[in-house]
Amino acid sequence: MKKIKLGLSMRQLGYHAGGWRHPDVPSGGAMDIDFYVRLARTAERGLFDLVFLADGVALRQRDEPAGSLCRANQNVELEPLTMLSAVAMMTKHVGLIATASTTYNEPYHIARKFGSLDHISRGRAGWNVVTSWSEAEARNFNREHHLDYDTRYDRAAEFVEVVKGLWDSWDADAFVHDKESGLFFDPAKMHVLDHKGKHFQVRGPLTVARTPQGRPILVQAGASDQGQEIAAASADIVFTAQTDIAAARDYYASVKDRLQRYGREPDDVLMLPGLLPIVGRTQAEAEAKFQQLQDLIHPLVGLSQVYGPMGDLSSYPLDGPVPDPVDPEMRSRAAVLLEHARRNNMTIRQLYLAASSGRGHRTVIGTPAMIADTMQEWVEAKAADGFNIVPSHMPVAVDDFVDLVVPELQRRGLFRTEYEGRTLRENLGLRIPASRYASR
Repeated sequence: MKKIKLGLSMRQLGYHAGGWRHPDVPSGGAMDIDFYVRLARTAERGLFDLVFLADGVALRQRDEPAGSLCRANQNVELEPLTMLSAVAMMTKHVGLIATASTTYNEPYHIARKFGSLDHISRGRAGWNVVTSWSEAEARNFNREHHLDYDTRYDRAAEFVEVVKGLWDSWDADAFVHDKESGLFFDPAKMHVLDHKGKHFQVRGPLTVARTPQGRPILVQAGASDQGQEIAAASADIVFTAQTDIAAARDYYASVKDRLQRYGREPDDVLMLPGLLPIVGRTQAEAEAKFQQLQDLIHPLVGLSQVYGPMGDLSSYPLDGPVPDPVDPEMRSRAAVLLEHARRNNMTIRQLYLAASSGRGHRTVIGTPAMIADTMQEWVEAKAADGFNIVPSHMPVAVDDFVDLVVPELQRRGLFRTEYEGRTLRENLGLRIPASRYASR
């Protein structure tokens, strides 16, 4: 039976808008290395494949409506590569995935940093490839506006190919370290990339030896056609936000069907949609946990969750009907929300509560058996190869999943009972990529 793969997204105290106010959540945890070490060790205790750090290079949230920004927890956090280097020394098995932007970095930097993390962790590193999208990020890097969509993705595609090329700078056995003859490395096993492209000119070689995994794991999250092409060409894992099994199945097939044109097999890429589980020993307990979180959402934070599609609703009665959108930025999303609100006779408060629990990810509230049922259904339907768990509030929700859901998955034969290998690539069941110079 095919085993489910599991990642843990451990960003910003949790994905629920009110989660940071929970009494068992350390509100300063996002700047505390001990907080991340505890999470990673819990994931390792639960035999997760990896922990995952999403990231941006700006404070991207806006104070809309006024007073909401200072009440949200999406602001300060440790830089992922620095933090995961420390976590690597406190764990042994769990993979370590960090996000880094192709828009505000250079390929040599990224190749060197992630190559180093792979050595530090002894083969557990991965790079989540993003292009960055916000004006706030642009203004931190000498720009007033970010690059246009097509340019960002065109640059990203070339960026990834350059990084992969740099990771092939040295054959695995290049460094002979022969003290008797005085030969430190075999010069025939060093390769100069000498890339000259539209966006980059990079000579090489990389000043990091070939890594324990051959190269770090590559992760991609774009749902667009360009993003899917990058994933099909290079990614080992695709993270995605899917709430409907039919749409998830279509997306799964779309990415897998593209692999053949790049000489790859369907099992070369793992699809891991986000999942926010609220777990209780009984259904009533799970629902009570969820309600506690909902009660912790400050109204201004809730209104900020619907500001983009609906505009500023702060002057309307929270327990009154949802009005027509006020100058919406996201018109299609506004139409969906308004139709949903009208069909269900929702108040403004009910609408923002519905939009605040999982940041666009699928939320499941129930017993361990119920959570396992829905995970099994998606994997068997070829809508997922596993899941990136996006906890509502940390560390509480992570403990609940590891203590309650993982044993249920193991009982069904759906999840490992021990790690299969030493590296992240081995535990994911992915092949070591051949160097581009292997046949020369």
